[in-house]
Amino acid sequence: MTLSEKAKELFKIEEPVAITMWEFSWIERRWPGAGYEDWDQALDELTDRGYNAVRIDAFPHLVAKDIEKEWTLNPVWNLQSWGAPAVTRICLKDDFRDFLAACRIHHVRVGLSTWFRQDVDHAEMEIRTPEDHAQIWVKTLDYVKAWGELDNLLYVDLCNEFPLSCWAPFLRQEDMPLDSIESKNWMRAAVAEFKKYYPDVPVTFSFSSTYNEHMDVGYLDFLEPHLWVPSVTDFYEKVGYNYERFDDIGYTNLALNGEREYRAHKEYYDNALVEGIKLLARWAQNSGKPLITTECWSIVDYKDWPLLNWGWILELNRLGVTTAVETGCWAGIATSNFCGPQFVGMWREKLWHKELTHLIKHSKMI
Repeated sequence: MTLSEKAKELFKIEEPVAITMWEFSWIERRWPGAGYEDWDQALDELTDRGYNAVRIDAFPHLVAKDIEKEWTLNPVWNLQSWGAPAVTRICLKDDFRDFLAACRIHHVRVGLSTWFRQDVDHAEMEIRTPEDHAQIWVKTLDYVKAWGELDNLLYVDLCNEFPLSCWAPFLRQEDMPLDSIESKNWMRAAVAEFKKYYPDVPVTFSFSSTYNEHMDVGYLDFLEPHLWVPSVTDFYEKVGYNYERFDDIGYTNLALNGEREYRAHKEYYDNALVEGIKLLARWAQNSGKPLITTECWSIVDYKDWPLLNWGWILELNRLGVTTAVETGCWAGIATSNFCGPQFVGMWREKLWHKELTHLIKHSKMI
């Protein structure tokens, strides 16, 4: 079966989708000016830019435990523009159902994922086995099915960027290799348990680790790798950015050094990105698994901030999209990490979005 035939079978699509990541922002960023106060407006703006799919956090560990509870969440950071930068509260029953309904009305397919957001009682740490992991998703999809929204799901990603400890704390150890026996055994068992209940829902784990194009992924329906210039180069080391969550020294260094470093060595960084994308394409061909990528291309962290210009970010993301399209291996392509209303400098570039989403949706898979 070709990748295009596999994608059509899995996702019920005739051509690749233009997808964006709204992670936990869709529900956490609802204060005035945060970008998601009015879902109809946000989705109107999304589709006006040509996107037809969105990946969100379904908070399955909270849904499964008590969908009617008001959950108090601790911030995962205060520097990024994803989610709430301070303590916040959410109640999922009505909001989750209503957001899914709004996506259907706007003809937007939904990919469900989770970052296992930390509540004050640490519900995420109640996951102790792969079967536990799968069962919270089974219970979550039971609600989605009861609401009549199951057929609008694009896929389920059982854990964002597995097995990173920041997103999979229930593993109770520091980061371990993606292709370790422990990681693969957990994924294989969780997928098997999930498939007992929802065999027709495409399921995967998303990744952001160093990739092995020959890694066995036969138990996954498709691949959801995340790739940026810092994944394949020493860009962040050169500019002095270390993923600081609550200290602005990283953004200070990025503002002072980021664009300068890229412009000074543009050919090197561009070539590294292209080669990284080609490696992922080979992984898809070797495994027979189509690709969907929702976090990608330029750099991992960015925002509207003094001395942070969007021009070079737009250039790198255009290169990433055009390269991915040329491989014919992607069933879903994002234009960046930053395609949401809270990133004003990128969101306002409507023509840029329309050009790239048109390219994505009119591309051909092999």
